[in-house]
Amino acid sequence: MLASSLIGGGMNWWQAILTIFLGNCIVLIPMILNGHAGAKYGIPFPVFVRASFGTKGANIPAMLRAIVACGWFGIQTWIGGASLYNILRAWNPSLAEIDSSSLFPQVLPMICFFIFWALNMFIIYLGVDSIRKLLIFKAFFLPIAALALLAWAIIAAKGLGPILEQPSKFATTADFWHYFFPALTGMVGFWATLSLNIPDFTRYAKSQNAQVKGQIYGLPPAMTFFAFVGVIVTSSTAIIYGQTEWDIVKLAGRFDSKLMVSFAMVGIIISTLATNIAANIVSPANDFANLAPQKINFRTGGYITGIIGILIFPWKLIADPNGYIFTWLIAYSSLLGPVGGIMIVDYFFIRKKELNAVDLYKEKGEYTYTNGFNSTAIIALLLGIIPNVPGFLLQIKVVAATAFPEWISHLYNYAWFVGFGVSGVIYYLFMKKDK
Repeated sequence: MLASSLIGGGMNWWQAILTIFLGNCIVLIPMILNGHAGAKYGIPFPVFVRASFGTKGANIPAMLRAIVACGWFGIQTWIGGASLYNILRAWNPSLAEIDSSSLFPQVLPMICFFIFWALNMFIIYLGVDSIRKLLIFKAFFLPIAALALLAWAIIAAKGLGPILEQPSKFATTADFWHYFFPALTGMVGFWATLSLNIPDFTRYAKSQNAQVKGQIYGLPPAMTFFAFVGVIVTSSTAIIYGQTEWDIVKLAGRFDSKLMVSFAMVGIIISTLATNIAANIVSPANDFANLAPQKINFRTGGYITGIIGILIFPWKLIADPNGYIFTWLIAYSSLLGPVGGIMIVDYFFIRKKELNAVDLYKEKGEYTYTNGFNSTAIIALLLGIIPNVPGFLLQIKVVAATAFPEWISHLYNYAWFVGFGVSGVIYYLFMKKDK
C-alpha cells in the first residue's frame, strides 16, 4: 500500500521504487544507531530514553511513540477486517464495497473490523509467544504470495513492457520535486516509529555486528522487493481495469475466482495479524507499562493499545493515498524525528556510548535530573516540533493558505529531517554547556 500510494500520487514505477529505497536507506542510520544501546546494555526503548529525558520525562517520548503505534494498530486491524469482509463479498457479490468516505463505514464491514480486533486481543491474552509459529509461517508465505501476485500482474497485463511504460503523471520536473520530498519524508516517517523503539528488539541481539547486519540485510532489500511488487501490481491495474487501484484489499477483491479472492484475503489476514502483534503491540505495551509498572503489565498495555486503536478512526487515516502520506506519515514523523535526534546526540555525542545501566532503573540517580525530568530535552523536543506546526495546520485545512510565509509552510514537507536536526543541535548545545 505504501508503494502503491506513490503510484496513485503520480509517480512512475522507478520513481516510486527509488523513493522507497532512499527512504529506507536514510532511516536505517538512526535505526542502527539507536539499536546500539539495546544490544550493548539489553535495555528496551522506554528505559534507554530515560538517559536523555529523565526517569519520569521518558514517559513523554514513550507516549508519543505509543499513540502512533495505536494508530498503526488501528490501520492494520482495519485492513484485516476489510479482508474478512471481502471474503464474504467474494461469495455474496450483492454486498456493497466498503464506503470510507463517511465517519463510520457500513455495519457489516465494522462488524468484520471488530471480529479481527477481537482476534488480536485474544492473541495478546494468550501472550506474544503464541504468535511465534504464525510469524515463522508468514516469513515463508509472504514472499511466495508476493511472487504469485507479481506473476498475475505480468500475465494479466500481457507482459512487463506495458506496465513499465506507464508514464509519470507530473507535467513538469518542478511538479515531481514538489511531490518527491514530502513522499521521501513519508517513507522515512513510515519507519520513524521503529527507529526509536528498535532497542526493544536489538536488546536480544547476540552482538552489535548481529544487529547491524540484521537491519542492513532485512530492511532496504525486503522493503524494496515488496515495493517493486506493489508498484508493478498497481501499475498493471491501470492497464487491466482502466484505473489505478492502490488499495491491496480492494485489488484482491477484484479477482474473478472466489477461491483466489479467499486465498488472497486469508494471506492478508495472516500477514496483518502477525505484523500487528510484532510491530504495533510490543512497543506501546512496553510504553504504557512504563507509565505505571505496578499497575500496568504487558497484557494490559496491549488492551489499552487496542482501545485507542479504535478511537483513532483508522479507516479515515487510509481513505486515500494523499491523506495516508501527507497527513498520517508526515504528521507523526514531525513528532518522532525530534525524539530520535535527541536520543542519538545524547548517547553518541554527550555520553560517548557509556550509560550507567543500574541508575536507569533508580528513582534517585544519575538520570533523575530535576524531579525526574530533563528540561533541556523537553525544550529541545518542543523547539523541534514547532517549525512543522504551520505546515500541518495548512494540511488539515484549519488555517488559510496565506496564513504563513511559504517557506515556513514548506518546512512540513521535510518534517522528520527538520525536527531531527533542530532538536539534535539544540540538545547538544545546551547539554555541552551544562557539562
